[in-house]
Amino acid sequence: MYLTPQHILLAGATGLTGEHLLDRLLNEPTVTRVLAPTRRPLAEHPHLENPVGTFTELLPGLSGQVDIAFCCLGSTIKQAGSQEAFRQIDHDLVVAYAKRARELGARHLLVISAIDADDKSKIFYNRVKGETERDLKAMNWPQLTIVRPSLLLGQRLEPRLSEQLAGPLSKLIPGKYRGIEVCDLARALWRLALEEQDGIRVVESDELRRLGK
Repeated sequence: MYLTPQHILLAGATGLTGEHLLDRLLNEPTVTRVLAPTRRPLAEHPHLENPVGTFTELLPGLSGQVDIAFCCLGSTIKQAGSQEAFRQIDHDLVVAYAKRARELGARHLLVISAIDADDKSKIFYNRVKGETERDLKAMNWPQLTIVRPSLLLGQRLEPRLSEQLAGPLSKLIPGKYRGIEVCDLARALWRLALEEQDGIRVVESDELRRLGK
C-alpha cells in the first residue's frame, strides 16, 4: 500500500543526503509542508518552514502536524572532534529527534544509519550506529525504516579525503559494499516513505541502489 504524505519533518537538510532529499520533497506535488530545522538558512520556498539555530535549541519548539520524519543527521569522529562528541550527534541527537517527531504525530521514521551497524561491534563507529538503531527500535514506532548505505558518492561542500580516495574503488566492489550515489539514496528514501508497512524494516545498500534507480 502506498501513502501520500503531505507534512514532512526533515533533520540534516544541509548535509549531503539531506540537500538532495529536501530538493526532492519540495518538488513532490503531494508534499504541502517541509519542516526543516537547520543551523544556517535554506533557500526560501513556499512549502518550506525553516527554523534556524542550534538543533538542541530548536527541537523542543518544533510544532505542527507531521506525517513522516526523515533523519539525515550524521557526522564523523574527525568532524565531531572526539568520540564523545560523535556519540552526542549520531546517537543522542538522533534519538531525541525521533522522540520529538513521534510527539508531533509522525507514524513513520526513516533514518540513515551505516553499513555494518552493530551495537556489539568492537569498532566504535559501527557500535554507536548499532546502539542508535537499538534505541530507535525500542521506541515502538508504528513504522520504522533504517537504511544502511555504503560509501556515499557525491560532492560535499566540505570534502572528506577518505571518501575522495575510496570513492572510485568503491564502485568496483560488488554487493552491499559498493558505493552509492547520493541522488540514488535520496530517491530510495522517498520511495520507502511512500510504502505503508507496519513494523521495522532494515534496508541494506544494495537494495537502496536498486530502489534509487
